[in-house]
Amino acid sequence: MASLVRISFGRLAGQKAVCNNVGLVRSITSKTTRAVENRPPKPAPYNYNEKSYTLLNYFFDKTSARFDDNSQILVVEGPLASGKSKFAKQLADELDMLYLPEANLDMMYINEYGYDLRKLDAVLPETTWSFDVNDFMRNPKHRLTARFQIQQYLIRLSQYIDALAHLFSTGQGVVLDRCVYSDFVFAEAMYSQGYLSKKAYKKYYEFRDNTIIELLRPHLIIYLDVPVPRVIENVKKRAISYEKDSPVINPQYLSVMEKHYKQNYLKEMSKHSELLIYDWSEEGDVDIVVEDIERIDFTYDSQETQLKDWDFKLEEDYACMRNKYADKKQLIMNITIPAWEVPELCVPAEDADIFFKTIAEAPGEKYLKGYNTELGDNGILFKTGGPHRDTLPLRERRQY
Repeated sequence: MASLVRISFGRLAGQKAVCNNVGLVRSITSKTTRAVENRPPKPAPYNYNEKSYTLLNYFFDKTSARFDDNSQILVVEGPLASGKSKFAKQLADELDMLYLPEANLDMMYINEYGYDLRKLDAVLPETTWSFDVNDFMRNPKHRLTARFQIQQYLIRLSQYIDALAHLFSTGQGVVLDRCVYSDFVFAEAMYSQGYLSKKAYKKYYEFRDNTIIELLRPHLIIYLDVPVPRVIENVKKRAISYEKDSPVINPQYLSVMEKHYKQNYLKEMSKHSELLIYDWSEEGDVDIVVEDIERIDFTYDSQETQLKDWDFKLEEDYACMRNKYADKKQLIMNITIPAWEVPELCVPAEDADIFFKTIAEAPGEKYLKGYNTELGDNGILFKTGGPHRDTLPLRERRQY
């Protein structure tokens, strides 16, 4: 039964507005609505994973030609065990958009050949062990917690860049299950409980401030509101091993998350993105949310700050953004700088040497993707290079 308690900060559309520059309709529509409309064909999606997009490509491959009313970035947010993953999948299907699961370290630890690098921990020094959400939930005061949070931010940053690259290269909208902009609520909750040191906390924000400015904020944020007591009840009910007995899942930690979500994240992001908030104490109805989304006018108003990130007046503006997100390496460079002043983020040279040598011998790590013949790769004599960009796999977090 859908909850009737919902708050909308979106601007209702009287009729679909059209962008004067490139002729784009600015109201999202469901696939049911789109199916009965007579839409002109669009160019085929551009394979941004395998091919670069330089400014020279601009003359032969226009970006706005692929854009339509659903060429938007949507983010679904909410506390733990709120049902946001299920909802985000359903929403993406209803809007015919790409669904990106919540960024998780499985995307980093499991390589492109399916080998889980965490298996190597037994032969690695403790300072180089893997440390993911399972480990954090069981032992939040471990020295590797700081590295875990930095890596979690990095993986969310990388995924959001992928979302922007997909949008500009294919025209297809994207629905993300949580995103890089809200990652700080976890850092705040960790710091409040003493899981992060002051130095690690400051370093986290230094990395964040140096990277997040390069992004475009989402068009729409949907927040599924679930009170803390209900969150704890839901966690117990779904009985995931690393959650149900975790010292992390307590009213204090969850209340800090809720506070920063509502008082900081949503308040600040509502200045730049459209916002819908729903009481999701009981699982709601996706169709009602879709109806609300279809009523929002996503046209940028020069008198407001909402959607200003997406105020592209010229085709060249689209091309520049597409070129910017085609290669993520430059955008994440500032987060790979060693943090010598934070002890828990440093690895002794001897340990690092063992780590890199061990990883280099793991299945699928010896050579670039496509050149590991022992894993079935063939035709290597005729290959001239590897994939153009390191795009994160669409991998759901494993539930243990």
